[in-house]
Amino acid sequence: MFTGIVTAIGTVRSVEQRGDLRLVVACDYDMAGVDLGASIACSGACLTVVDKGGDWFTVDVSAESVARTAAGLWQEGARLNLERALRMGDELGGHLVTGHVDAVARVAEATVTGGSLRVGIDITTDLGRLVAAKGSVTLDGVSLTVNEVEDGAAGTRFWINLIPHTADQTTLGSITVGRELNIEIDVLARYLQRMTKIM
Repeated sequence: MFTGIVTAIGTVRSVEQRGDLRLVVACDYDMAGVDLGASIACSGACLTVVDKGGDWFTVDVSAESVARTAAGLWQEGARLNLERALRMGDELGGHLVTGHVDAVARVAEATVTGGSLRVGIDITTDLGRLVAAKGSVTLDGVSLTVNEVEDGAAGTRFWINLIPHTADQTTLGSITVGRELNIEIDVLARYLQRMTKIM
């Protein structure tokens, strides 16, 4: 489990195809405190540490994960939002995040409003049913509040605001129209959807 509060930005140092993709990710974590087998959310995808060094860790990204996540993340030079797994007693500053990406969303618009960036995100109608105004959503591993939701014939668009701190501390500061983002809907919405289907 994670919270959607990014604690570092990592950079993909190398990529090797060996059945699955093996990535070496450079970061500023104290790797002495990260165990092999630990989970780290990499731009919203929960991945397992399989090797590590002083300022890097290695993860394997399966073909399934590559197919279900945003383009451009798993290549040399890519910047990733990182979060270590939640431990008992940690502050829950964002919301409960599983690290299981539901879909790929696309940035439809980005407008400066005051000191913030108002961003419109397009998703499918099926997924849009699980997004609610003033609810939470995770984009590339970042916990954000949904400001507004609009359903249309072609899908659902929702809007979030990126404050300067979030833009500076995550990869979302370089957001542009057309960019793909990993999206995870609120886990509570996922369970409520399942419950309504079986009742």
